[in-house]
Amino acid sequence: MRVLLVEDDLQMGQALFRALKNDGYRVDWVRDARAGRLAIDAAYYAVVLLDLGLLCGGGLELLRASRESGNKVPMLTFTASSDPETRVRSLDVGADDCVLKPFDVREVLARIRAVLRRQAGYATSCLGDESLSLDLDRRALWRDGVASPLSAREFALMHALLERPEAILSRAQLEERIYGWGNEVESNALDVLIHSMRKRFGRALIRNVRGIGWTLMHAGQALPA
Repeated sequence: MRVLLVEDDLQMGQALFRALKNDGYRVDWVRDARAGRLAIDAAYYAVVLLDLGLLCGGGLELLRASRESGNKVPMLTFTASSDPETRVRSLDVGADDCVLKPFDVREVLARIRAVLRRQAGYATSCLGDESLSLDLDRRALWRDGVASPLSAREFALMHALLERPEAILSRAQLEERIYGWGNEVESNALDVLIHSMRKRFGRALIRNVRGIGWTLMHAGQALPA
């Protein structure tokens, strides 16, 4: 799952970068508002982590501009200001959550999971239904009552598919969701990943729509040739 971190403090940025990577996220890290805006406009992100107190300024303006342009990417903001007005203003402008610095990175990770649940329209940590669901906290796939742990890329793939279960997602859309800037993606990497998932969970898990992309297999559909 791909995350954008907009943070100019080197120590804080490194701590968040490591925590996010260790939790299985693909992290793109930029250090000013302009680079943040370019990244948001150019790529898909599951969530954006934004420091409102960027030294060069523009944190709140980046948030406002993104919302005014119609971009609905979930945004979690940080502030070192103890003034409640700063947090209130960011939430009113369009932040999905705001965290006061200093913070425990475990809280940030939990807040990211909560934001992702709300974005997907789920009150619990599971995305899907009783026959097939993704546990966002445990990073496991539940299939017919059995939970199986997933790797970071497997989790990102299933999150993309379960977030829009009726949609057909193209190769470019899935690669954008799974891989970050620092990853060199081999031409067949996605095919290998999907083949591995179908080998683990059965061919009926993911359906290939030839020439278009991939989608979840729904009850009553015939298996692809």
